[in-house]
Amino acid sequence: MSLTDRIRKQFEESAELKRDAAQALAAPIATAVERITAALASDRKILVCGNGGSAADSQHLAAELVGRYERERPELAAIALTTDTSILTAVANDYAFEQIFARQVRALGREGDVLVAISTSGNSPNVVAAVEVARERDLVVVALTGRGGGRIATLLGEQDVNLCVPHERTARIQEVHLLILHCLCDGIDASLLGDE
Repeated sequence: MSLTDRIRKQFEESAELKRDAAQALAAPIATAVERITAALASDRKILVCGNGGSAADSQHLAAELVGRYERERPELAAIALTTDTSILTAVANDYAFEQIFARQVRALGREGDVLVAISTSGNSPNVVAAVEVARERDLVVVALTGRGGGRIATLLGEQDVNLCVPHERTARIQEVHLLILHCLCDGIDASLLGDE
Protein backbone atom coordinates (compact mmCIF):
# COMPACT_ATOMS: atom_id res chain seq x y z
CA MET A 1 0.00 0.00 0.00
CA SER A 2 1.38 3.42 -0.91
CA LEU A 3 1.74 6.13 1.70
CA THR A 4 -0.96 8.15 -0.06
CA ASP A 5 -3.35 5.18 0.02
CA ARG A 6 -2.54 4.60 3.68
CA ILE A 7 -3.43 8.22 4.46
CA ARG A 8 -6.67 8.00 2.47
CA LYS A 9 -7.56 4.87 4.44
CA GLN A 10 -7.12 6.79 7.72
CA PHE A 11 -9.56 9.45 6.51
CA GLU A 12 -12.05 6.85 5.30
CA GLU A 13 -11.97 4.88 8.57
CA SER A 14 -12.42 8.05 10.60
CA ALA A 15 -15.34 9.25 8.46
CA GLU A 16 -17.04 5.85 8.60
CA LEU A 17 -16.79 5.70 12.39
CA LYS A 18 -18.13 9.23 12.73
CA ARG A 19 -21.16 8.33 10.60
CA ASP A 20 -21.78 5.21 12.69
CA ALA A 21 -21.21 7.05 15.97
CA ALA A 22 -23.67 9.79 14.99
CA GLN A 23 -26.47 7.22 15.04
CA ALA A 24 -25.47 5.85 18.44
CA LEU A 25 -24.44 9.06 20.17
CA ALA A 26 -26.66 11.92 18.97
CA ALA A 27 -29.34 11.37 21.63
CA PRO A 28 -26.89 10.83 24.55
CA ILE A 29 -24.90 13.91 23.46
CA ALA A 30 -28.13 15.93 23.53
CA THR A 31 -28.77 14.64 27.06
CA ALA A 32 -25.23 15.63 28.07
CA VAL A 33 -25.81 19.13 26.67
CA GLU A 34 -29.00 19.39 28.76
CA ARG A 35 -27.18 18.26 31.93
CA ILE A 36 -24.28 20.66 31.40
CA THR A 37 -26.51 23.59 30.45
CA ALA A 38 -28.72 23.00 33.50
CA ALA A 39 -25.66 23.01 35.74
CA LEU A 40 -24.30 26.22 34.22
CA ALA A 41 -27.74 27.88 34.45
CA SER A 42 -27.77 26.99 38.17
CA ASP A 43 -24.41 28.70 38.70
CA ARG A 44 -22.56 25.38 38.86
CA LYS A 45 -19.25 24.54 37.22
CA ILE A 46 -17.81 21.98 34.86
CA LEU A 47 -14.71 20.01 35.92
CA VAL A 48 -12.87 18.10 33.20
CA CYS A 49 -10.17 15.42 33.40
CA GLY A 50 -8.29 12.87 31.31
CA ASN A 51 -4.77 11.65 30.53
CA GLY A 52 -2.53 12.24 27.51
CA GLY A 53 -4.64 13.17 24.49
CA SER A 54 -7.66 13.19 26.80
CA ALA A 55 -5.86 15.75 28.99
CA ALA A 56 -5.50 17.92 25.91
CA ASP A 57 -9.22 17.41 25.21
CA SER A 58 -9.97 18.43 28.82
CA GLN A 59 -8.11 21.68 28.34
CA HIS A 60 -9.75 22.20 24.94
CA LEU A 61 -13.25 21.91 26.42
CA ALA A 62 -12.48 24.21 29.36
CA ALA A 63 -10.99 26.79 26.99
CA GLU A 64 -14.06 26.71 24.73
CA LEU A 65 -16.38 27.22 27.72
CA VAL A 66 -14.42 29.93 29.51
CA GLY A 67 -13.54 31.66 26.25
CA ARG A 68 -15.94 30.94 23.45
CA TYR A 69 -16.69 28.30 20.89
CA GLU A 70 -18.02 29.96 17.73
CA ARG A 71 -20.37 32.61 19.12
CA GLU A 72 -19.93 35.41 21.61
CA ARG A 73 -21.50 34.70 24.98
CA PRO A 74 -20.69 35.21 28.66
CA GLU A 75 -17.89 33.16 30.17
CA LEU A 76 -18.88 29.73 31.50
CA ALA A 77 -17.37 28.18 34.62
CA ALA A 78 -15.08 25.32 33.60
CA ILE A 79 -11.82 23.97 35.03
CA ALA A 80 -9.46 21.49 33.42
CA LEU A 81 -8.08 19.40 36.29
CA THR A 82 -5.09 18.53 34.12
CA THR A 83 -3.31 21.88 34.17
CA ASP A 84 -1.96 22.71 37.63
CA THR A 85 1.44 21.01 37.70
CA SER A 86 1.99 21.83 41.37
CA ILE A 87 -1.22 20.06 42.39
CA LEU A 88 -0.64 17.15 40.00
CA THR A 89 2.92 16.50 41.12
CA ALA A 90 2.27 17.07 44.83
CA VAL A 91 -0.69 14.68 44.89
CA ALA A 92 1.10 12.10 42.75
CA ASN A 93 4.17 12.29 44.99
CA ASP A 94 2.47 12.51 48.39
CA TYR A 95 -0.47 10.17 47.74
CA ALA A 96 -0.67 8.34 44.42
CA PHE A 97 -1.02 9.16 40.75
CA GLU A 98 -4.49 7.60 40.90
CA GLN A 99 -5.56 10.47 43.20
CA ILE A 100 -4.53 13.46 41.05
CA PHE A 101 -8.08 14.14 39.83
CA ALA A 102 -10.07 12.66 42.73
CA ARG A 103 -8.54 15.05 45.27
CA GLN A 104 -9.34 18.00 43.03
CA VAL A 105 -12.93 16.83 42.57
CA ARG A 106 -13.21 16.46 46.35
CA ALA A 107 -11.79 19.97 46.88
CA LEU A 108 -13.61 21.81 44.09
CA GLY A 109 -16.71 19.78 43.24
CA ARG A 110 -20.08 20.60 44.71
CA GLU A 111 -23.47 18.97 44.33
CA GLY A 112 -24.89 19.86 40.93
CA ASP A 113 -21.51 20.45 39.28
CA VAL A 114 -20.61 18.30 36.27
CA LEU A 115 -17.51 16.14 35.91
CA VAL A 116 -16.58 15.48 32.29
CA ALA A 117 -14.41 12.36 32.58
CA ILE A 118 -12.48 11.40 29.44
CA SER A 119 -10.87 7.97 29.04
CA THR A 120 -10.65 6.08 25.76
CA SER A 121 -10.62 2.75 27.62
CA GLY A 122 -12.94 3.75 30.45
CA ASN A 123 -10.40 2.16 32.79
CA SER A 124 -7.85 4.91 33.56
CA PRO A 125 -7.39 4.52 37.34
CA ASN A 126 -7.16 8.25 38.08
CA VAL A 127 -10.25 9.04 35.98
CA VAL A 128 -12.14 6.14 37.59
CA ALA A 129 -11.20 7.53 41.04
CA ALA A 130 -12.47 10.98 40.02
CA VAL A 131 -15.78 9.47 38.88
CA GLU A 132 -16.11 7.63 42.21
CA VAL A 133 -15.65 10.88 44.13
CA ALA A 134 -18.05 12.70 41.81
CA ARG A 135 -20.71 10.07 42.50
CA GLU A 136 -20.11 10.37 46.28
CA ARG A 137 -20.50 14.15 46.11
CA ASP A 138 -23.59 14.14 43.83
CA LEU A 139 -21.94 15.62 40.76
CA VAL A 140 -23.36 14.71 37.39
CA VAL A 141 -20.85 12.71 35.35
CA VAL A 142 -20.55 12.99 31.59
CA ALA A 143 -18.11 10.26 30.53
CA LEU A 144 -16.40 10.16 27.16
CA THR A 145 -15.20 6.61 26.70
CA GLY A 146 -14.66 3.89 24.11
CA ARG A 147 -14.20 0.11 24.08
CA GLY A 148 -17.53 -0.54 25.79
CA GLY A 149 -17.04 2.07 28.52
CA GLY A 150 -14.82 0.01 30.83
CA ARG A 151 -15.01 0.43 34.59
CA ILE A 152 -16.39 3.96 34.30
CA ALA A 153 -19.57 2.65 32.63
CA THR A 154 -20.26 0.46 35.66
CA LEU A 155 -20.07 3.43 38.05
CA LEU A 156 -22.58 5.72 36.37
CA GLY A 157 -26.02 6.46 37.75
CA GLU A 158 -29.28 7.51 36.12
CA GLN A 159 -28.38 11.21 36.03
CA ASP A 160 -25.03 10.48 34.34
CA VAL A 161 -24.29 10.11 30.62
CA ASN A 162 -21.82 7.72 28.98
CA LEU A 163 -20.76 8.88 25.54
CA CYS A 164 -19.10 5.63 24.52
CA VAL A 165 -17.54 5.60 21.06
CA PRO A 166 -18.28 2.22 19.44
CA HIS A 167 -14.69 1.36 18.55
CA GLU A 168 -11.55 -0.30 19.94
CA ARG A 169 -8.78 1.81 18.42
CA THR A 170 -7.51 4.71 20.55
CA ALA A 171 -6.85 7.09 17.64
CA ARG A 172 -10.36 6.64 16.23
CA ILE A 173 -11.96 7.03 19.68
CA GLN A 174 -10.01 10.24 20.29
CA GLU A 175 -11.08 11.64 16.91
CA VAL A 176 -14.72 11.11 17.81
CA HIS A 177 -14.16 12.49 21.31
CA LEU A 178 -13.02 15.77 19.79
CA LEU A 179 -16.14 15.87 17.61
CA ILE A 180 -18.27 15.14 20.70
CA LEU A 181 -16.64 18.06 22.53
CA HIS A 182 -17.48 20.36 19.63
CA CYS A 183 -21.07 19.03 19.62
CA LEU A 184 -21.30 19.76 23.35
CA CYS A 185 -20.02 23.31 22.84
CA ASP A 186 -22.37 23.94 19.93
CA GLY A 187 -25.31 22.51 21.87
CA ILE A 188 -24.51 24.58 24.97
CA ASP A 189 -24.31 27.74 22.87
CA ALA A 190 -27.61 26.91 21.11
CA SER A 191 -29.27 26.24 24.48
CA LEU A 192 -28.01 29.47 26.03
CA LEU A 193 -28.20 31.77 22.99
CA GLY A 194 -30.87 30.17 20.82
CA ASP A 195 -30.45 28.49 17.45
CA GLU A 196 -28.53 30.27 14.78
